[in-house]
Amino acid sequence: MTDNKVINCSALHVPPGASAPVPEEMPGKEARWTFPVEGMSCASCVARVEKALSRVEGVSGASVNLATKTATVTADPERTRMASLVSAIHDSGYKVPVQRTEFPVEGMTCASCVARVGKALLSVPGVLSGSVNLATQSATVEFLPGMADMEALRAAIEGVGYSVPEVGPEEDPVSRQERMQREEERSLLARLRVGLFLGVPLFLLAHWEMIAVPGQMPLSSFTIALLQLVLATPIQFYVGSRFYRGAYATAAHGTTDMNTLVALGTTVAYTYSVIATFFPGLFAVPGAVPHVYYETSAAIIVLVLLGRYFESRAKGRTSEAVKKLIGLAPKSARVIRDGGEVDISLEEVSAGERVVVRPGEKIPVDGIVEEGASSVDESMMTGEPVPKDKGAGDAVTGGTMNVDGRLVVRATRVGKDTALSRIVQMVQEAQGSKPPIGRLADVIASWFVPAVMGVALLTFAIWWAFGPQPRLTYAMLSSISVLIIACPCALGLATPTSIMVGTGKGAELGILIRSGAALETAHKVDTVVLDKTGTVTRGRPEYAGIRVAPDGPFGGEGGEQELLRLASSAETGSEHPLA
Repeated sequence: MTDNKVINCSALHVPPGASAPVPEEMPGKEARWTFPVEGMSCASCVARVEKALSRVEGVSGASVNLATKTATVTADPERTRMASLVSAIHDSGYKVPVQRTEFPVEGMTCASCVARVGKALLSVPGVLSGSVNLATQSATVEFLPGMADMEALRAAIEGVGYSVPEVGPEEDPVSRQERMQREEERSLLARLRVGLFLGVPLFLLAHWEMIAVPGQMPLSSFTIALLQLVLATPIQFYVGSRFYRGAYATAAHGTTDMNTLVALGTTVAYTYSVIATFFPGLFAVPGAVPHVYYETSAAIIVLVLLGRYFESRAKGRTSEAVKKLIGLAPKSARVIRDGGEVDISLEEVSAGERVVVRPGEKIPVDGIVEEGASSVDESMMTGEPVPKDKGAGDAVTGGTMNVDGRLVVRATRVGKDTALSRIVQMVQEAQGSKPPIGRLADVIASWFVPAVMGVALLTFAIWWAFGPQPRLTYAMLSSISVLIIACPCALGLATPTSIMVGTGKGAELGILIRSGAALETAHKVDTVVLDKTGTVTRGRPEYAGIRVAPDGPFGGEGGEQELLRLASSAETGSEHPLA
């Protein structure tokens, strides 16, 4: 990438002067792919991999180079999926290095958008799988390094009308998501304020003749319609501009989404009202004044934006659990350099460095104790309330608490390699994963919007042919109703939002869910097996209450207090953790 900023995705780096290879076009429909294979050591390995690849449907030729440890496959790209080739190699006992990355996607509003972006990502050569999450506005991609790069993924997404914002390399996914969420909320709130400020008087004007207020100014129908036009126009084209931008972007690529439905429905109502204002004879029944529907289009825009604002706020709160997990790690570490102790940021600590941990401090890295002895509270990892004794040679985990002694720890895993960072990553991946029901919703949504538009046209035609006078008005209002009420918001949000809330709440309670599919099938669990140290409470003992045997020596009045007094006396001077 040539600019100073990079996508938060170091795995997709392409060396300067090099370009990511793409499938070589062959005569006819065939293409040639070359990718690395790990684990081969002799000619029999080569033969085994070639045989496995040749069995994949659509493959016409496969050759493996032991010296470069690569495989070259000639296949029909319409019949052969890269994931099938990788699976065949894995099944034969070898490995293709696969990398996983996650990056933001802007402009998605409904399940149709999710399906479109996912399809675009899977069309990039070298991409094995792609999961798109509407709730987090992000995509997670598994790919073969060297066959896919960020420019190809960006081009695929922009090719269907969406965008990939650039973020600094120092910005972690949670911070990036929070920043994008705040920007989205501010933008929605600013437009909502304008919409409500203009919408309230617009609604009053629409019902002016029904309002009975002393001293009310009489206004002609034309004046009322003209004032409504003045108020409705900023709502239509400023407050509702995001719908027009989204609809234009998708239309430019020959597709449709929720923005298309909202933009089309409100524009028809607005345009009809403008024509009815200045040319009432086109729509009116003889002797009557045609009704205008400025408040209808304005109300639709404001209410849909209001729903998106509440949705944005709800999505913002689901990252709290991940933030709490990240907060378990200290922000800095004390390392021994040049014979002295130096405080540095956690990101600057390298594997192999010696880290000093004083009593009462959190251990910043995973490592091995080299000097000192102490008790370490590992309840955040194991749930065990009693601190464990640690001495030279014992392993310690980043994020756990050093209780009462000074330790010098040799760092073995730092940064994103620590156990805590891997747990955070697992929770984030679970929140962004797509269970089977989510994939089903995406398939339905991809056909939903075109079907709705077809039903709206059919509705218009039926009312136009068989409806009462004025037929055009009834036909238009009925078709607008179909377009607006059918917006597929819930299809795209129900599954990812429930996954985010479920995995996030689980993380708060110490339950780590590995994937959305696991959460979906958890309702079928009827037996839970815990190991002998499994803790299903808070990870530390708490006083729950006291029950006195009614027929015992303390069963009478005041017996409970006397029992507590005696227990307290017996524990005086005890060093037991529960005393």
